[in-house]
Amino acid sequence: MIELYHNDMSVCAQKVRFALAEKKLAWEGRHLNLRAADQQKPEYLKLNPNAVVPTLVDNGRVIIESTVICEYLDDAYPEPRLRPTDAVARARMRLWTKQLDEGVHAATSVVSSAIAFRYQKLAQGMEALEEFHKKMPDPVKREKSWENITKGVESRFFADAVKRFDKLLADMEESFTRERWLAGKEFSLADIGYAPYITRLDHLQLQFLWDKRRHVPAWYDRLRERRGYTEALEKWFNAAYLPLMKEKGLEAQSKAKAIVASA
Repeated sequence: MIELYHNDMSVCAQKVRFALAEKKLAWEGRHLNLRAADQQKPEYLKLNPNAVVPTLVDNGRVIIESTVICEYLDDAYPEPRLRPTDAVARARMRLWTKQLDEGVHAATSVVSSAIAFRYQKLAQGMEALEEFHKKMPDPVKREKSWENITKGVESRFFADAVKRFDKLLADMEESFTRERWLAGKEFSLADIGYAPYITRLDHLQLQFLWDKRRHVPAWYDRLRERRGYTEALEKWFNAAYLPLMKEKGLEAQSKAKAIVASA
């Protein structure tokens, strides 16, 4: 039996659900409320000491880190395969997924918190906010999270995060001038990996980043036509989050556009 400890709007959980859906694998969910700090509870920390989602448990075997989980699923359940057979295309796939863990995910956390999610945290009061951060095991993430929540788009991390996405979208656009999917001719874990991140930019009203990059929205449209996207992302969109992200995203748009224009 496959168990997945996840959260509805977590980009990393969305990525793993997408892989599970594409493989048509049955799984039993354990939904964690991240705003209630379920990920910091002792029983969950025994499974995942990093205090993040998702965590996959396959017949008692615990697998953590979403990129690793997706590759594990493709190894353990090889049909349909989600990695290219061609060695060069597979290397390209890994170069894309590697970027997620080396900066793109961190930039997503910054823009999500600074633009929208900070309001959910601030509503709980400063005492609860301080307690939440005391329990964060990573001191670097703790510092960034505190500043993004308390200062919003004036956080010293916000501009670099927006610039990182502008660079990412430029790289994706260039890649799509040659190939239909990120790794080449075949849909792969690279496309699955980036689907939640582009969706998050969409929800945060940052679509201007691809307004003049016609290949990126075409790829995004192809993704949203897939059954896996519907099952893994759309079905789990939290109706309480989307209006907040839209409202605050529109408010932050001018700031984000100014950052890109000055780069």
